[in-house]
Amino acid sequence: MPPSSEKHLLIDRVKQYWSGQLTTHTSESGDRKPHTQSHGEREKSLQDDIHDLGEEFCQWFFALLNSQHPLGVKSEERWGPEHFWEDAKMKFCYDTLEKNTEEYVGSEMVSLRLLSLVKEEYLLFNPNLRANGLKCAMSRHGLVLVAVAGTVHRDNTCLGIFEQIFGLINCPIRENTWKIKVVNLKIVGQNALEPGVQIEKPSIKYEPNQLQELYDGKELTVF
Repeated sequence: MPPSSEKHLLIDRVKQYWSGQLTTHTSESGDRKPHTQSHGEREKSLQDDIHDLGEEFCQWFFALLNSQHPLGVKSEERWGPEHFWEDAKMKFCYDTLEKNTEEYVGSEMVSLRLLSLVKEEYLLFNPNLRANGLKCAMSRHGLVLVAVAGTVHRDNTCLGIFEQIFGLINCPIRENTWKIKVVNLKIVGQNALEPGVQIEKPSIKYEPNQLQELYDGKELTVF
């Protein structure tokens, strides 16, 4: 019954309910009582939404990044610092013949370093967005964590595998627009593997709850 119904109509409806003529599940119109989600159902629904966001982001990000390759399929969208927050941070670890670590701060520097991997070093990234290749979570501060694994190629040669974790924050000015706050990229070259070891299908070994724990409110501490 609408709350604005007249008092005598509400009283009649209560009498009908008390007498057993009505139940809590049906009304005279036959409508069912709305289903209330349990805490577990809400958590699963939120996790599904976050995973869908992560998958859509990865499809967009790697298609745009790979399009900057001299021989890549050009994109109508521009690659640049506008896709990053001004205080964005990037940690880049690569293990080929020896281990190296680089760190960058600022949207311009992070954008240029990622661009140089494709445009100047001629790398192409092939993310595995199926099975365990993509895992996503949200921190208590609203940062969406997207962890993805895949293979790195140059020409027709597979050079190795990569793991990349993004920290995304929703832009309050542009609706449904997420910008990159944190980037952690790790590349392991095939020549860095032990002799006789073949490259396995790239996968993320972190579980969503572990991804949440990696974020301490300031930066991701991985690799």
